[in-house]
Amino acid sequence: MNQYQGIETLLKIINKLLSPDGCPWDREQTPDSLCDYLIEETFELVSAIRSRNVLDIKEEMGDVFFLLFFIAHFYEKEFSMDDVWQKNAAKMVSRHPHVFENERFDSREELLRNWEKIKKEEKEGKHKSTFSSIPKNLPPLLMAYRINSKAARVGFTWGKDNEVEKKLNEEWQEFIQARTMEDQRKAEEEFGDFLFTLVEFGRRNKIKANTALSGANSKFLDRVEKIETLALEKGLDISELDMEQMDALWDEAKKGERQ
Repeated sequence: MNQYQGIETLLKIINKLLSPDGCPWDREQTPDSLCDYLIEETFELVSAIRSRNVLDIKEEMGDVFFLLFFIAHFYEKEFSMDDVWQKNAAKMVSRHPHVFENERFDSREELLRNWEKIKKEEKEGKHKSTFSSIPKNLPPLLMAYRINSKAARVGFTWGKDNEVEKKLNEEWQEFIQARTMEDQRKAEEEFGDFLFTLVEFGRRNKIKANTALSGANSKFLDRVEKIETLALEKGLDISELDMEQMDALWDEAKKGERQ
C-alpha cells in the first residue's frame, strides 16, 4: 500500500474544494484568513496530546495537516511541497552535526549554544537580534520561556539557581510594595516581572511554565466538575454553598483522586 496515498487523496480534495465548482467559503480564503484556524486547530491538537486520547490526536493532527496543505496550495507558484521537505531536511542535518557529522560536544549546554550559532549563521543578513526568531504572537508564558531559554544559550542569565530565588523574592516584594501604594499600573508591571523570573526558575528545573499551568488548569476544572457531581449526589445546590462547605467537597474530591 502506498504510504502517501492519504496525502494524495487530501490534496485532491483541496483542489476540488478550491475549483470553480468547489466550496464558495473555501475559495474566499487566503493564507492570512487561515492563520487563526491554524492556531485554533494547533491548540486542539495540543489538548488532545495532553489528554493522551489517541483517537482525538489522530483527528486533530489531520485537521492541522489539512490546513497546512490548504495554505501551501496558495503558494504552489512560488514553491512546491517537495521544496519544503528538502529545505527542512537540510536544515535539520545542518543543525545536528553531532548526529550527521563527527562533531562532539561535552555538554547539553554546549550543544544548544552551537544550535543557536548555526541558526544565526542561517539567518545572516536577515536577523540582528538573538531573540528576533521568536514568533511575536506566541502565548506570553511560552514566549517568556523561549526568551529565557535563548538568553541562557548566550550566557545572559543568572549564574546559579539561588540567585534566581533571590531575584524572585525581590520581584515579589516590589509587587507587594506597589500593591500597598495602590498603584495599579506599577503593581501589574511588578507582577509581570515576578512571573517572568518565575518562568526562568522553572526552566532551570526542567519545568515549562506553559505546560505546568495547563496541567494546573485542567486539574482545577476536573475537581470543580467532581465537586458539582458530589453536590448533586448530596442534593445540594453548589451556588448556595459557603466556602467551608465547598472546601469539604474539594477535600472529598481530592481523596477520591488519591484512592
